[in-house]
Amino acid sequence: MSESKIAKLHESLVKKEISCKELTEKYIEAIERDNGELNAYVTVTADKALETATKVDEKIAGGEEIGLLEGIPMTLKDNISTDGIRTTCCSKILEDYTPIYDATVWDILKKQNAVLLGKTNMDEFAMGSSCETSYFGGAKNPHNTGHVAGGSSGGVASAVGGNIAVYGLGSDTGGSIRQPASFCGIVGLKPTYGAVSRFGLIAYASSLDQIGPITTNVEDTAIVYDAISQYDKMDSTSKGRQGAPVYNTLKNDIKGMKIGIAKEYLDGVREDVRKAVEDAVKVYESLGAEIVYFDLPSLKYALPVYYIIACAEASSNLGRYDGIRYGYKADNYRDVNEMIKKTRSTGFGEEVKRRILLGTYVLSSGYYDAYYKKAQNLRGTIISAFNKAFESCDVILAPTVPMTAFENGHAVSDPVETYLTDICTVPVNICGLPGVSVPCGYNDKGLPIGMQLIGNAFGEAKILNAAWQYENAADLFKSADFGVKL
Repeated sequence: MSESKIAKLHESLVKKEISCKELTEKYIEAIERDNGELNAYVTVTADKALETATKVDEKIAGGEEIGLLEGIPMTLKDNISTDGIRTTCCSKILEDYTPIYDATVWDILKKQNAVLLGKTNMDEFAMGSSCETSYFGGAKNPHNTGHVAGGSSGGVASAVGGNIAVYGLGSDTGGSIRQPASFCGIVGLKPTYGAVSRFGLIAYASSLDQIGPITTNVEDTAIVYDAISQYDKMDSTSKGRQGAPVYNTLKNDIKGMKIGIAKEYLDGVREDVRKAVEDAVKVYESLGAEIVYFDLPSLKYALPVYYIIACAEASSNLGRYDGIRYGYKADNYRDVNEMIKKTRSTGFGEEVKRRILLGTYVLSSGYYDAYYKKAQNLRGTIISAFNKAFESCDVILAPTVPMTAFENGHAVSDPVETYLTDICTVPVNICGLPGVSVPCGYNDKGLPIGMQLIGNAFGEAKILNAAWQYENAADLFKSADFGVKL
């Protein structure tokens, strides 16, 4: 049976079986030992982590109660703003940028004395599916370091999967939490749009971005989600969690739950992934769930719609990086125009420049109606199709990614296939729905396979409960042989 790592460590701290300082030191030692190979962290904050750990130990020694996340070592993706701690988006253009404010999610966790071990690797400005567009080189898969950790939250997934962090927060624009979670054999939740504040998240595509947890099990995902899903007046799209804390609703019987499967989600999926998903369906049937098959023809529009909207918003959001206000500035220029041109040409990586150019093109005069406006109209069609699907099922089950983690360097040699890894994940972002990736098997090379459960808006409790039931019935979790042993 799957255990909550957070709850187990919390109990050890409360019972004084281990001090928070000792626990933190174990994780720092594991980072020093393993990060050279995994490349999960780009900034390690050992001193700040130990400082927080000392505060937690003082509270425990004084007989004070501590919260579930208090003293638990964790990490943040490097596009989440941290006051006084370097936040680079893994880009040359922000290589030395240190924010003067905290993102709301980190402010929430910092007030709960979460122990921040450091900032983790990612695709540059969250644009990529392998973590290899990072200015600092890509994070590696803890199950096989010859393979990628996935992207764009590859560093968080590598750190959590390799047990050099208990949990982490990533961001998901088109699958960037769920895809690396799938590749690394762990759990990743993309919450409903608006459930978690985006204030302090350095934007890629504002109508698609969402912060969420990456953990080793479903219970931990629920614990972290409950903590960070608060209404925030600093984010105009914020609604916060709707209803009771999700953690309290886990472990409910799912007998009679209707689980929908759209055949289009299985088109083009590799055979080993298809088999693992079909085996997961059998587990749900054994638990008494009812499987409902349906058609979702508008799914074929999701990938082009996503890339048009995401790139258009990126071209706007990244316009601020001009070398004038903050960040990297080019040397040797004749005037302001040449300075901006040189700064952006040399400060951004190839993938980021490609998406800015594409986004600028689809927003330009003469092409706006043909591309961006049409994509927005089709977005409405896809949202309507999912709304209709949820009239006949409670949750939708699909592969997270059509394949397992590819070898290092493959994304560079075959970028088209890399874009296709998003095909199962982007509809969730287009529609603003919650989706969770859960391990559902391993291929013959020992690489993890993930499935995702998709819910209606603010249906986190429903999908996490279904995920927990599967996780415990299938009992597939296989931790990578890295990190802290307690």
